[in-house]
Amino acid sequence: MYTIIRRKRDGEELTREEIDRVIGSYVAGAIPDYQISALLMAIFFRGLSPRETADLTQAMVASGDIVDLSGLPGVTVDKHSTGGVGDKTTLVLAPMLAAAGLTVAKMSGRGLGHTGGTLDKLEAIPGFRTDLSPEQMVAQAGRIGIAVVAQSGRLVPADGLLYALRDVTATVDSLPLIASSIMSKKLAAGAQAMVLDVKTGSGAFMRELDDAFALARSMVAIGTAAGRKVSAIVTGMAEPLGYAVGNALEVLEAIETLKGAGPADLRNLCLELGSRLLPLARGGGDGGEMARQELEQLLASGAALERFRQFVAAQGGNDAVADHPKEFLPLAALHADLTAPASGYVSTVDALAIGEAARDLGAGRQRKGDAIDPGAGVLLHVKVGSHIEAGRPLATLYAATAERLAAGRTRVARAVTVVPEAIPAPQLIFGEVDQYGNTTPSE
Repeated sequence: MYTIIRRKRDGEELTREEIDRVIGSYVAGAIPDYQISALLMAIFFRGLSPRETADLTQAMVASGDIVDLSGLPGVTVDKHSTGGVGDKTTLVLAPMLAAAGLTVAKMSGRGLGHTGGTLDKLEAIPGFRTDLSPEQMVAQAGRIGIAVVAQSGRLVPADGLLYALRDVTATVDSLPLIASSIMSKKLAAGAQAMVLDVKTGSGAFMRELDDAFALARSMVAIGTAAGRKVSAIVTGMAEPLGYAVGNALEVLEAIETLKGAGPADLRNLCLELGSRLLPLARGGGDGGEMARQELEQLLASGAALERFRQFVAAQGGNDAVADHPKEFLPLAALHADLTAPASGYVSTVDALAIGEAARDLGAGRQRKGDAIDPGAGVLLHVKVGSHIEAGRPLATLYAATAERLAAGRTRVARAVTVVPEAIPAPQLIFGEVDQYGNTTPSE
């Protein structure tokens, strides 16, 4: 181990055998934390080559269980977001893809800090269960084409161990370590084709555009090296996606989108992601425009909503939520409006601050294991570029207590600014990295 640390400290490439030995021995408890910490710091400063990054990812995958989806019909697909505020795309996109004949067997996580978690959103639906075993997930996906469950504790144990060390040794912000952490879980989850939504902006992990594209290229390269079909798009997270931030509020907005309404940015992003994943899974050319039209038809016909209804019922939820969401989704006991101090145009709706406000209201966690209030959150009434009259509501806040309501109100007031001059809407799609690693910025 001393030799491996020294070699990486000096900028040398580690072999596949060395990486396998380090990860296997660390998971087995044969290497102390202080030596792994030293290696992580050497990687932070010296980086990893694309080959080393792919080898590290595969070693992490091999540290635990691998979900076998080979028996499922058709092509199994997945979508991953690097985290954002108001990002409820899985709730819309997964039923659309299932209705299009693909199989979505997805393991998701919970929210932490200012970002929300897909599992928390789904569990706002009365009765909905996410604690299915991998075997139950596979059976359900084979039956109705969709299952979204909590990540198994036996999946990629190396990632949990390494992340715990990265978190306390200031080595989280390392691109190859980020890429290998994300992709190890995606590869272990078994999907044959996947699309990655890499966020950039104030509410994203990768705040700088160049960093987001670099991460997208690295993850696509890892997936390709592992024999999967992977593409990525880089999308904006300067303001929240849609208007709703908070678990029940976001489910309501997702259902509205499945009914053919919903916010334009949420609908457009889901269509963009789906129009890349459909051709990727089917192996036919670019086909983006035809795929988009197919997905639009699935929304218009109600087929995607019907698949969502089946999905909710299969995982123990009350499927009446698909038709009457306001009757079945919980909302916190207290609510209050934040109004515009002056007439003008909304110039910022800071995603990070809105996410933190939702957390303060009770919709998020400071630490793993914290309880959340499914009915808490922020319902925005404006987007950047919107015109607003003085005294009209900028947002409605929901919380269980007056103290939480006051804390959230302070953050939202700082997050939304109004100016006299008209402001253009922010860019949603910044470009893509295709399955061959080609980068195409949006015009």
